[in-house]
Amino acid sequence: MKTFFDLVLREFKLFRSNSVLILLFIGAPLTYGILFGYTYKKGKVTDLPIVVVDEDHSSVSSRMIDMLDDNEVVKIAAILPSANRIKDFSIKHEAACILIIPSNFEADIQYKRYPEMLVYVNADNILTANFASRAIQTVAGTLKAGIQIEALKKTGVPQSLAEKQYEPFAATILRNYNKGSNYMYFLWPGMLATILQQVLFLALAITFAAEYEKNALTDLARKAGSPLLAIITKCTPYFLMSFLIWLSYGLMHMWFKIPMQYNMGLLTLLAGLFVFAVSMMGILVSILVPNQLKATEILMVVATPSFVISGFTWPLSQMPIGVRILADAIPLTHFLQIYRILMVENGTFDLVQKPVLYLAGLSIFFGLLAWIALSRKFRKLRQIKEQ
Repeated sequence: MKTFFDLVLREFKLFRSNSVLILLFIGAPLTYGILFGYTYKKGKVTDLPIVVVDEDHSSVSSRMIDMLDDNEVVKIAAILPSANRIKDFSIKHEAACILIIPSNFEADIQYKRYPEMLVYVNADNILTANFASRAIQTVAGTLKAGIQIEALKKTGVPQSLAEKQYEPFAATILRNYNKGSNYMYFLWPGMLATILQQVLFLALAITFAAEYEKNALTDLARKAGSPLLAIITKCTPYFLMSFLIWLSYGLMHMWFKIPMQYNMGLLTLLAGLFVFAVSMMGILVSILVPNQLKATEILMVVATPSFVISGFTWPLSQMPIGVRILADAIPLTHFLQIYRILMVENGTFDLVQKPVLYLAGLSIFFGLLAWIALSRKFRKLRQIKEQ
């Protein structure tokens, strides 16, 4: 036991001697977590600028404009009498959409000639484009319903009957889980887990690589005796510090008022399994690549696309089979599935057994390879010493 604590203390001293690593491992999760939290704190977009071209100048077009003004999602940045220089106005006001109300719009409605409004959607940002276009569709649908009901009333149909004739059936849409479509609830937790994986890779990439470069591996082998003890003691400091980062994430959840619906004790244990799997993967690369820079570069190649291919923002089912296989080999993919089911969807533990087994399998697989690789390194050192 004394040997274990001595080796762990040795690893803490090595960590403390690297000021850049301290800044990255401790500072990055806290700084990025707070920065991204305030970035997405609003949760949903409002007051998206749109440009309206009113070529009709009628009471109906005015109603349309007033209703758009009352909608919280969009904000009318400019009302133009014609489509001249519309592109310049759109770029100047950073408009998410351009709505063109054609001339004779009201007259065509009255004579049932079914006029058509044009909506040009600025799709260079899909998020704002979807919100703005949906808001315009909602307003247009409401206006259309009102006009049709008024037309039926003018023919002598009572309002209650006119409403039923216009809408023969009703469809009620109920949102589960993220009921307010809060973008922060959706994105921010996944980004925190990604940051944690990233800093773990950065830290663990240099654990054994630093020993090689300082010619200190022989000293480690002598003190540890077994490769397994060396691996465990190398991981222990980062495992403990990851727990502190996890606690800080919990405090950030409370600060930004992110709902936490599940048993946090069990989720913390599963987060520990995630950290263990990431640690084994990082340790393996550090053992195989005896150069700090190269080991870091390899792990960053793995970490950089991990969030994109994790299935958190784009369904895994829509990805090619090769990308899905790669995603399954990265611990983040399975932890984000666990988080989404337990914390967002408030599911039960039996629903996350598959990703839990994947994380356990990755931990064993990478840990076994790391043990085999380090055993060979230690064996070579003993052979050199005997010669």
